[in-house]
Amino acid sequence: MGLFIFLSLHVTLAWVATMHVLLSKENVRSAIGWIGLIWLSPGLGACLYYAFGINRVARRAIKRVERGQRQLELPDSRNNCMPVSLNRQMTKLCEVGQRLTGETLFPGNQLKLLQNGDAAYPAMLAEISTAKRFICLATYILRSDAVGEQFADALITAHRRGVEIRVLIDAIGSGFFVSRVVRRLKAEGLYVARFLFDWRPWRVSFLNLRNHKKLLLIDGKQGFVGGLNLGSENTINFVAARRVYDIHFGIDGPVVAQLMQNFARDWEFATDERLDADMWWPQIDPCGESDCRVLTSGPDEDVGKIESVFAVALGVARRHVRIVTPYFLPDEKLGEALRLAALRGVRVDVILPEKSDHALVDWAMRGHLLFFLDHGLYCHLSTTSFDHAKLVTVDGEWCAFGSPNWDVRSLRLNFELLVECYTRETVAVIDGIITDRLSKSKPLFVDELSAQRLSIKLRNAAARLFLPYL
Repeated sequence: MGLFIFLSLHVTLAWVATMHVLLSKENVRSAIGWIGLIWLSPGLGACLYYAFGINRVARRAIKRVERGQRQLELPDSRNNCMPVSLNRQMTKLCEVGQRLTGETLFPGNQLKLLQNGDAAYPAMLAEISTAKRFICLATYILRSDAVGEQFADALITAHRRGVEIRVLIDAIGSGFFVSRVVRRLKAEGLYVARFLFDWRPWRVSFLNLRNHKKLLLIDGKQGFVGGLNLGSENTINFVAARRVYDIHFGIDGPVVAQLMQNFARDWEFATDERLDADMWWPQIDPCGESDCRVLTSGPDEDVGKIESVFAVALGVARRHVRIVTPYFLPDEKLGEALRLAALRGVRVDVILPEKSDHALVDWAMRGHLLFFLDHGLYCHLSTTSFDHAKLVTVDGEWCAFGSPNWDVRSLRLNFELLVECYTRETVAVIDGIITDRLSKSKPLFVDELSAQRLSIKLRNAAARLFLPYL
């Protein structure tokens, strides 16, 4: 009797879960995998699908729209236009970005490249100290160390002089159970939210979704964005073997309104507070020559947007593509775009750290690279300490920087932010940084990977199976 009840329950749960898979999963292989797990693992398969297979973030976004909570709209940009200097290929790429975001390029921006925390942190702290109305900070990691305390001191000081503060920190990146610096900020009365922080076991799937953005906005007119977390490991005085190299950018100009729009949406998602008062949306005058646009992606209504832009950028490339990323585990869609670009004769250079901060990821990357080096992709291993920078350039005409890595987790599961720029002078600066990194890197050839011991190749191939979650 007990066995009959168990089997009946299994069949019922399996049918319900299978129907949900069939109606909601776009990827056929993913759907087949889930259905197989659901039916072949009685009870456990359905529970795992409920915990990890359902995109509740997208459902929450849909419900927010259904409740009538319209998305924030940007103030008018009088100078929104398509640059006349773009060639045919770049015009196509620009149009794709416009269709994905609904926004044309924002001209009149000034970008300042900041290498490592030694350049970025003093600039960020200086702007915090001069803030008059508000400060918005979003970060994946805020360490409870010397750098984290510096930023906490600066934010608390600004709060005491009457500046409005909003701090959004990822629930996983800065410590799920306890974060001393977060506790201190809250004790001082600052508005601090932890993105997708939830103790309830039935919401455990959110642990796999991270807000990976790094964003600082001062009075709605100055911004900082890039790959830099807030921690002492990004400074020159940190232990050499564990030092992290990174790139950040200071931004002034109209595109800061797009950055603010993105922060406001994430803040509302996390707290239900709408930052729609006029104070948060000042008029921003042009102050530079760079044409920029903000792109976002995440497991919500923005899913796949940055990945699509990367794929189109590879498709329009004619001469060379240069990629700097700490993790390289692209899925089939992006992998095929890389291979096709190389087969067309485009030189594709990818710079990776010789050793990242996760051994399992290093193994998986070695196993994955075996399928790319054979198709003409050039891989270079940075011999410095862990290089965490995220940069892309195409043909000296287009560049992009921000928080996303070239891996499935970053482009499908994380909430990410990318800034694209179509100004040749800005692209030339970033190309110069990449050229410098190339000079300090060593090539990785397919023969080296093929000559590894069988045990190593099997280990790397097995690690590669975890590609969607690394």
